[in-house]
Amino acid sequence: MKNFLDKVYIVLVGTTHPGNIGATARAMKTMSQQNLRLVNPLHFPSAEASARAAGADDILAKSQQFSCLKEAVKDCDLVIGTSARVRGIPWPMLSPRECAEKISEGSYSSVAIVFGKESSGLSNEELQLCNMVLKIPTSTEYNSLNLAAAVQIICYEILLLIGTTNEEEFDENNLTLVSQEKMEQFYLHLEECLIQIGFHDENNPRKLMHRLRRLFNRTQLYESEWKILRGIISNIQEKTEKNK
Repeated sequence: MKNFLDKVYIVLVGTTHPGNIGATARAMKTMSQQNLRLVNPLHFPSAEASARAAGADDILAKSQQFSCLKEAVKDCDLVIGTSARVRGIPWPMLSPRECAEKISEGSYSSVAIVFGKESSGLSNEELQLCNMVLKIPTSTEYNSLNLAAAVQIICYEILLLIGTTNEEEFDENNLTLVSQEKMEQFYLHLEECLIQIGFHDENNPRKLMHRLRRLFNRTQLYESEWKILRGIISNIQEKTEKNK
């Protein structure tokens, strides 16, 4: 059975300082994490990143780079975004420990934990690609947490809960969760159908698709459920066309 730690991908989006990438690699290796994905880093590869990695150059060497977050997480069936601030529309929130517990459930083939830019974090558009949001508890008086430190806190909780557990205690779930790529196909199909039946006005959306994304991201569909919903939508579209 695939090692649970191998299922976890640390994804850094738009990192501006190469030293933070190196420090993140060091934090990951200390906690037995190996998979680093970079989305549009400002400077990478970088000598400063290698220097700050302090012996974790292998993590940097095998890191993967992507042009956008959607591509970086499309093969993952659980995507957890990190945020230090409360958003206008509430998201399902996790603490680092709850995040580790969620991953340990064992039904996920690939899990992405996503970190935004050092200065601004993840955008609302990027958060829409996430199933849940993780927030690290900090002081109310000073909540500035270094990127590598944030990564290490989360990786520590995962190692503590998963890395010290005998893998034989977990049973693989035969149910396969839908990848983010297939969920994006579903959202496009759903929006097309809602426009077709007159329920969704694309010129006056009122955050409808945003809220539906939040609903289905929270639910996390299995492949069989995804196929059922796609079939229902297709059937509605066919009947709507016939009744025109």
